[in-house]
Amino acid sequence: MKARVFARNLIAAAALSALGAGVFSGGHWFPREANAATAPAAVAAAPAASALLPDFTGIVARDGPAVVNISVTQAAKPADASTPQFEGIDPNNPFFQFFHQFNGAVPNNSVPEHALGSGFIVSPDGVILTNAHVVAGASDVTVKLNDRREFPAKIIGIDKPSDIAVLKINATGLPTVKLGNSANEKVGEWVLAIGSPFGFANTVTAGIVSAKGRSLPDGTYIPFIQTDAAVNPGNSGGPLINMKGEVIGINSQIFTESGGYQGLSFAVPINLAVKVKDQLQKFGKVSRGRLGVSIQEVDQQLADSFGLKRPGGALVASVDKNGPAAKAGIKAGDVILSFNGHDIATSSELPELVADVRPGTMATLDISRDGAHKQIEVKVGELQSTQVATADTTGPEHGRLGVAVRPLNPDEQQQAGTQGLLIEQASGPAARAGIQAGDLLLAVNGTPVESVAQLRALVAKSGKTLALLIQRDDGKIFVPVELGGKQG
Repeated sequence: MKARVFARNLIAAAALSALGAGVFSGGHWFPREANAATAPAAVAAAPAASALLPDFTGIVARDGPAVVNISVTQAAKPADASTPQFEGIDPNNPFFQFFHQFNGAVPNNSVPEHALGSGFIVSPDGVILTNAHVVAGASDVTVKLNDRREFPAKIIGIDKPSDIAVLKINATGLPTVKLGNSANEKVGEWVLAIGSPFGFANTVTAGIVSAKGRSLPDGTYIPFIQTDAAVNPGNSGGPLINMKGEVIGINSQIFTESGGYQGLSFAVPINLAVKVKDQLQKFGKVSRGRLGVSIQEVDQQLADSFGLKRPGGALVASVDKNGPAAKAGIKAGDVILSFNGHDIATSSELPELVADVRPGTMATLDISRDGAHKQIEVKVGELQSTQVATADTTGPEHGRLGVAVRPLNPDEQQQAGTQGLLIEQASGPAARAGIQAGDLLLAVNGTPVESVAQLRALVAKSGKTLALLIQRDDGKIFVPVELGGKQG
């Protein structure tokens, strides 16, 4: 089976037509009343229901002219003499040895690379939004309009963390799209994607908003809009449009096992994209706030472990030693419930809120620590984009938790950079939760542990679940564990 990958595929495609009679108004269908006198009796008795879909033609006619095709030329990469490249040349070909004498610098490697993407015009004087990955590394960028005119484009700025780029062409009086408010879109609403899949300019596809605030395992902080609008290579950078004809996102990625569209498409919210655009145009770069923490989602087990009434907030898994959060007193095990008055329902909401704060300003965090709520002031910073050894055993701690542990010796503490208990064996509840031998146990329910006796006491007074802060290699994460019965 091919590995599942999130691919930044250039998005769009294949128009839907309206079925059934009716009137479309304000984003809703109002079917016409049937004429009972003329309707055949057999039809009236049929159980089949008619499918009514909206008519997108007006939106496409209005916004389509502002969607552009972007072609990119990247300078050819020089051949690596240590690893000659001979794509397309048979080793038995007489020219193979000829090119081999020139360190593999075959003509195939000297041809510049070309790529295609999409974008859309946001101002009549030629400002265009697209994805950063469409134009990153480009030596030449050409924009082709819907009326077939072509212009060389200047890259105003690229921001890779948000995957947003701003281009400028020398033209005036251009058609533009209307920008909407991505925060107002609801799951289930119809949306369109327009772009140039495989170079087929102004291809239209339709779907619905499948989800909002999606976090993807690609290291970005973007709360993606998920849709089921068809997306394929060539669509990246194209607009995602709502039924009011407003752009609410920039199509950026797909989830695929085949390399092509499989029903999962992801767009950068336009609210975020506009903030990035404004900073790139004004400053040439983007400044983002930073707390200096790694966070994770709070599920029901973790909520029970940390004494929360319901799952919610962002659980702090680790704190950068010299970061803003550490200086303000934030600790691993704290649950951030709100940031500057904005409640945190899911952990994916926090990074965008923090990034949106100007570095150097103060922010207020409401947190839960040891079951008690408190408020902490943090001076927001600026975002810049070991397996321990074994030694003598002090004693095991199996019982309800199902682990054998021992304290770290001084050398191991220095190597790990922290104190804790080395897990030598894992079974029962701990093993079922994914705990492994070699993991370092740092805390239980947010309380740091340094001795076997302390661990026994914390486990003994715990309820049905507890949360272990585990360090594995260089990563830290809270792991919820459903405990076994009381020890006899």
